[in-house]
Amino acid sequence: MPQETHRPAFAGREKPSVSYGLPFPLTLLHHAGSTFGATRLYVLCSASLARNTPHLTALKDTLNSKVAGVRVGLQPHTRWSEVLEVVREARALDCDLLVTLGAGSLTDAAKIMSLALANDASTPEDLEGLLPDPSAASSRPDHTASKNIKPARIPVVCIPTSLSGGEYSAFAGATKDADGRKYSFSGPAMSPPSLVILDPALVQSTPARVWLSTGVKAVDHCVETLCSLKSDDAADTDARHGLARLIPGLLRCAKDKDGKDEDARLVCQLGAIDAMSAATRGVPLGASHGIGHQLGPAGVSHGETSCILLPAVCKFNYMQNANQRRQRFIQKLLWKDKEARVIFEREGLKQESADLGDLLDVFIRELGMPRTLKEFGIGRDKLGGIAKHSLEDRWVKTNPAPLNEAGVMEILYMVLE
Repeated sequence: MPQETHRPAFAGREKPSVSYGLPFPLTLLHHAGSTFGATRLYVLCSASLARNTPHLTALKDTLNSKVAGVRVGLQPHTRWSEVLEVVREARALDCDLLVTLGAGSLTDAAKIMSLALANDASTPEDLEGLLPDPSAASSRPDHTASKNIKPARIPVVCIPTSLSGGEYSAFAGATKDADGRKYSFSGPAMSPPSLVILDPALVQSTPARVWLSTGVKAVDHCVETLCSLKSDDAADTDARHGLARLIPGLLRCAKDKDGKDEDARLVCQLGAIDAMSAATRGVPLGASHGIGHQLGPAGVSHGETSCILLPAVCKFNYMQNANQRRQRFIQKLLWKDKEARVIFEREGLKQESADLGDLLDVFIRELGMPRTLKEFGIGRDKLGGIAKHSLEDRWVKTNPAPLNEAGVMEILYMVLE
C-alpha cells in the first residue's frame, strides 16, 4: 500500500514541508485537519485544470464542506487587481487556509494574499505599502514606506503542476496594472508556503510545453547559482544535485509522449526542490532571472523566459570574463551526464571548444522549447522598454558581469530571432 513521505523540503529549515506518495486530495484532507486545524479553505485553481480534468472536482469531493471558496483561473504574471479580488473574497469568507492547485501565478497570488490579509490590504496603494521599497512602485513624491508590516498569517498549501519552484520560496512577483511592471514582494513579513504536495499522477495532465519549460526554469536556478560569484559550498551542492536530477529527468519526460513515466516526473519534482534549496540560500542570481521577470508582462511565460535567456546570459558573462571558471565547472557537470553527452556529440559539440551557452542551447532545443523573442511576436520596438524595466530588477543588479542598459540590450539582441 502506498505510503506518504512527509519531510522538510530543505534541511535545517522548518518551512515548507513536502509530501508525496499519496493522491493529493487525501494528503490535503489529512493535513488540513491534523496539521493546520483548518475548516474554511480557499482554493485557487488553474482554469485549464478546472476545465479539462477532474482534479478540482476530486479535491472538492474529498474536502467537502471544508472548501469555503474557489477561484478558477488568474491571468499570467499575477495582476495586482486580481490579487485584490481574491483577497476580498477570502476575507469575506473568513478563510483559514489558502490552497493552490496549479502553479505560477496562483502560487505568487496565494503568498501575496496571505500577506495582504494580515495587513487588511484592499487597494493598490495598500499593496504598494507591502513592497520592500514601496516608493519604487509609486510616482507620488509623498509616498512613504509602511512602518509596521504584519507577517503573513494564514498558511498556504501548494499543489504544483509545474516545476517553476515558486512554492518553495518566500518571494512573490506580481504585475502592477497601472504600469505593466512586475514587482517583487519579499522581506521578513513574507512567508513561504507551509506545505507542498507533490503528485506525479496529477502532473500527467500538465501540457508538455509547460512542464518542460518550467523544468528549464529550475535548471536556471541551478545554473545561475553555480555561476554566481557570491555562491557558497552549500548552495553549490544543492545546485549540483538539482542538475543531476533535472537534466536526465527532463530528457526522459521529453521522450515520454503519453505522460505515463511518473518516475521521471517525480525525479524532476525532487530536482526542483534541490534547485530551490540552492536559490533560497540568499545567493544572488543573475540576468536570466532578472530580464526574464520583465519578459513576462511582454507575453513570455515564466519558464519560457529561461529557455530564451539562459544560454545568452551565460555567453554574455563569459565574454565579459565575469565567471569563466564557474562556467567551465558547470560544463564538466553537463558532459558527465550520459544522456546529455549523447545529444551534445550528436549535434557536433566538442568538449574542448563548446561553451556553457552552447551546451544549454542544444539541451533546450532537444526539449523542443522556444529560443527567440520573435517566436512570441516581440520585435525591436519593445526592447528598449524591457531593458529599462530590467535595470530595476534586483537580479540584473547582481549579474556576475555588471549591466547597464546597453548590456541588457546586447543580451536581448542575442535572443531576438
